[in-house]
Amino acid sequence: MNVAIVGASGAVGQEFLRILAERDFPIDNLVLFGSERSAGSKYTFKGKEYEVKLLQHNDDFKDIDVAFTSAGGGTSKEFAETITKYGAVMIDNSSAFRMCDDVPLVVPECNAEDALNRPRNIIANPNCTTIMMVVVLKPLEALSHIKRIHIASYQSASGAGAAAMAELQQEYEEIIEGKPVTVKKFPHQLAYNVIPQIDVFTDNGYTKEEMKMFNETRKIMHSDVRCSAMCVRVSSLRSHSESVWIETEKPISVEEAQKAIAAAPGCTLKDDPANLVYPMPLETAGKDDVYVGRVRKDIADDCGLTFWLSGDQIRKGAALNAVQIAEYLYKVGNLK
Repeated sequence: MNVAIVGASGAVGQEFLRILAERDFPIDNLVLFGSERSAGSKYTFKGKEYEVKLLQHNDDFKDIDVAFTSAGGGTSKEFAETITKYGAVMIDNSSAFRMCDDVPLVVPECNAEDALNRPRNIIANPNCTTIMMVVVLKPLEALSHIKRIHIASYQSASGAGAAAMAELQQEYEEIIEGKPVTVKKFPHQLAYNVIPQIDVFTDNGYTKEEMKMFNETRKIMHSDVRCSAMCVRVSSLRSHSESVWIETEKPISVEEAQKAIAAAPGCTLKDDPANLVYPMPLETAGKDDVYVGRVRKDIADDCGLTFWLSGDQIRKGAALNAVQIAEYLYKVGNLK
């Protein structure tokens, strides 16, 4: 396999390198690409040093089988044709193509087969919060159709990239030292704070992040489910968490839900509140699974369940999901 990573110097790009090595993805040749700022940087993969090439409109992707792209929506749109014109499969981590009818939006635990039908040879990686939620919803949907979802997210600094993580750490240092606080990556100071806004607001009062959860969930699950989200930035460094309320057509017992979640791929049930056991970002950072706890009946809805989840936004919420898509395509012999 000849593999390319576009945006190799970013937080997700670096995670691609770690995950591809950890999972021993079959790579014969690896090519790293970046902007003018990162071109020339060098990174080690499996003991060998690789230099980042400048991403250009040329034939650099001629022999590439799969390209993982995480350099922003503008770059993805501009270079999609260059990347795919010789048959490379582009697995894109941006929002550029997620809602395009001719681009599958894939979470392997939910709809891996959708990746086989890709007219433009592009597969979109969903939004991080959507990925983690649908991994848990999939086994519950099998018990009874989910009609409505209400969700409040608690999203760490990592969701805004490596520079945002560094800014959060810098803010805490500046506060302790009595210096003016640096605010660049977020609309307000994040340290010692929560910000009820992720992405820009749309005309209906929801942010783009919140509307992604509505639209992407329906596309991934091939469902008419309606999802109302409140996405909040919190001052944890890495790993997102979510409080989720679902309404199903038929009641699902707590025991049924726990059993289904525990058996589902990509899920780990961690649910013993009597002993203070539930998932937290400090523990889920660096892990592959989505961790679920506090499963209980919704006392405001006879057909309702509510639960808490936490997962690593950079891994399952981004790089890992993309690598799992490529693993599936390799397994079924669907790469060039």
